[in-house]
Amino acid sequence: MDNYPTSWAPRQAVVVSAWAVTAVLLAGAVAGALRGDRGGLVLFAMATVAVGAFAAHATLVRPRLAADAEGLVARTLSGTHRLPWARTRTRLRTTRRLGRDGVTLEIEHDDQLYVFGRLDLGEDPRDVLDVLSTLRS
Repeated sequence: MDNYPTSWAPRQAVVVSAWAVTAVLLAGAVAGALRGDRGGLVLFAMATVAVGAFAAHATLVRPRLAADAEGLVARTLSGTHRLPWARTRTRLRTTRRLGRDGVTLEIEHDDQLYVFGRLDLGEDPRDVLDVLSTLRS
């Protein structure tokens, strides 16, 4: 029996931290409203919505990617997408921005493109591709 992970999602600590930051930002927005600080209220409210949206997405769309002998399952806000191996291509894309390399896992299925980064998968996309290559063969 292989000890490979067959599903990937954002790390639990990241999701919990995002919810904690959302709560702190919400408290800042309430404090700004109570003090009459409109500028602070707007900034805290916008930050609360942004971090809260990330936390909600990371909570609701779990796992982001799963794999088995038949193919892949990708979860997005629009639903769960079954991607059979026969019609699916996987590859890594490396980009360099601001002096730093970013690696993403790209999964192409028919006319759909799914892109997963380290934050989406909870681990390095290179390691995920290794596992997917083993499962595919």
